[in-house]
Amino acid sequence: MAKSAKLAEKALTYGAKAAWAVFDKLNSISPNPSFTPKWSDKPLLKSYQKEKPPLGWPRTTDSLCPRCIPEIRQQIVDGKLPHEILLNEKVGEIKAQIIERDGQILMVKDCPIHGHFEDVMSIDPPMMKHLEDVFPGRDIRAHNDEKLHNHGTSTVTHGRGSVLTIDLTNRCNMMCDPCFMDANQVGFVHELTWDEIKTMLDNAITIKPRRQMSVQFSGGEPTLSPYFLDAVAYARKVGYNSVQAATNGIEFAKSKEFAKAAAEAGLRYAYLQFDGIGNAANSHRKVGNSFDVKLQAIHNLHAAGVDIVPVTCIINGINNEQVGRIIEFALDNPKKINFLSFQPVSFTGRDEEVSDERRMAQRYTLSHLAHDVRNQTGLGESTRDWFPISFMSTFSDWADLVHGPDHDWGQLSCGCHPNCGIGMALMIDKETKEAVPVTAFLDAVQLAKDVARINDAARGKFLSIVGVSLALLRNYNPSNAPTHFKIVDLLQKFDKCFGATGRNYGKVTGDRTMADIEKRRADRWNFLFIAGMWFQDLFNYDFRRTEQCIIPYATQEGEISFCAYNTGVGWRNIIEKMHMTATLTKWYEEHGRHEIFAGGKKVGLEKQEKYDLVLNDAHVNSAANDTFEKSGIAKNAREEKIRARDAKIKQDAENAKMAKLYRKEILKEQEQPGFISLGEIKAAPTAPAKTEDKDLVAGD
Repeated sequence: MAKSAKLAEKALTYGAKAAWAVFDKLNSISPNPSFTPKWSDKPLLKSYQKEKPPLGWPRTTDSLCPRCIPEIRQQIVDGKLPHEILLNEKVGEIKAQIIERDGQILMVKDCPIHGHFEDVMSIDPPMMKHLEDVFPGRDIRAHNDEKLHNHGTSTVTHGRGSVLTIDLTNRCNMMCDPCFMDANQVGFVHELTWDEIKTMLDNAITIKPRRQMSVQFSGGEPTLSPYFLDAVAYARKVGYNSVQAATNGIEFAKSKEFAKAAAEAGLRYAYLQFDGIGNAANSHRKVGNSFDVKLQAIHNLHAAGVDIVPVTCIINGINNEQVGRIIEFALDNPKKINFLSFQPVSFTGRDEEVSDERRMAQRYTLSHLAHDVRNQTGLGESTRDWFPISFMSTFSDWADLVHGPDHDWGQLSCGCHPNCGIGMALMIDKETKEAVPVTAFLDAVQLAKDVARINDAARGKFLSIVGVSLALLRNYNPSNAPTHFKIVDLLQKFDKCFGATGRNYGKVTGDRTMADIEKRRADRWNFLFIAGMWFQDLFNYDFRRTEQCIIPYATQEGEISFCAYNTGVGWRNIIEKMHMTATLTKWYEEHGRHEIFAGGKKVGLEKQEKYDLVLNDAHVNSAANDTFEKSGIAKNAREEKIRARDAKIKQDAENAKMAKLYRKEILKEQEQPGFISLGEIKAAPTAPAKTEDKDLVAGD
């Protein structure tokens, strides 16, 4: 029966091919001009009008010196230089070349002061070429944005972004390594007031194109902010499509009531820190029961109606073997997980002073991710199944066309640089758990070309929907689709994603109910999106990426590219110091100390009902990755500091010993009984700190 159904569908696709040939020929005659929608002062772009940055290689781009920038930033933070220097001068900027050498793509650059730097961008040149070839181009240039976009060469110039990030506080209840913001160790608290939060949310929707956005409350740990729930509710009220929290999950795991309150306020997604399967795989976070916390958080959040996105910072030699295990976890739990986000390590924050040896050993690129997925799960071909996240913007353009000129918001559009983020989609049968890459049964490259032709013709809603339906059918191969997947499922999935026909699949707007959530979850097919988002650091920084950032930070000084804020010139350090709430000492005096889980401390979890997650016991009970124990290379910034301290003590002792020998043998000085030289005092070994790193006491 199933075989005959597939044959019938195959015949339908042949019919669609013939119908498309006629439709496309007629549709291309006298195309309509693009309309200017309510949410933009500029018309929709046709595919051939979209700008592209220089791509391919060898190419030259603008970058930063990894040594100049920290020095300049510190002078600004210390008040020795005005921050306006970043608006008017190209401080620390140098040219960089992107080249191919020995089967890898590299960024190489030279600073006249600090010399030569190079780093790996890809270990798979054909994959990188594919990603750049299918990049559809940049979004509409940002306008009505002068008040928020004014950051010199770091200014965001294209689009409205997809996810607005707002750090509610720099306080955190963990002490992670790596950490973008060096949480708990900067000596002061930077925490937004309620008025500041509202202003940032209000300002963001004034920029055009006024696209439908998500907002992600982050930190630190955003749930520590006293305004967390209020911020979630306000964001939904003023029109943000989905509200997210980037969280370690501790507060949600500790209290199912808190998870329920967040859901009722409007929280739709929890971007959950998730480094691997089992407590050993998460041991580098230094929380004794970290994995148990994640599982309890997933249980509490899902029960409350919040969708969970496990977010994994991948570090070569630390947890790269967990890629396949995390995907298997999602495949085993398709009713709970429909999005995975892998984030290759960015050497910034606590890791900015990383040694070249450790950086080379731990560097992990998007191409590493694609290879690990293939090698560890058997899924995904790098040049067939992986696409830049921006690839979807062609389909967003189609949705904008279908929704018409009077729509209040533009469609969510991820128009980032092709080197920024990639994704692979799997179609999973929730009942049988069969999983197949979508691009194994759907020719995505040709489909995007077909949709671009429909967009360029700029017809009305009916013809645009007819055209895309034909394009989907003609590029569909039912023989490669999951066993029980049907053409009607394909069409409904597309419609559910872009809301073209107006059919009710369960509302996602601010007034959605638990019934809407359950209706959307009842879909038999889980469209699991596996994303890789690679944030820059000073060693691979490219200004062509920051200027079209889709995840800008909202701050008291405007909206800034994610990478320019956390890495790059490091606007975070500057702005947080400029708008410091209180010194750490003053904060503790007025508010007391919040609990911090570090040094193996466990989170106290209430005894709750057993969660129904499927786990692979072998993965749960496996040992931590011991690559760096065997290699002798320091595995994190903390270890590098300790080794540097110990090396200095040893060197000082050796210097004191040689000085003493010099005085005795060369100068013929007589040693005074009981006399200890200043050099010997400085070189005397000190007792090791009881914590793993003395800096930990700053937030204990």
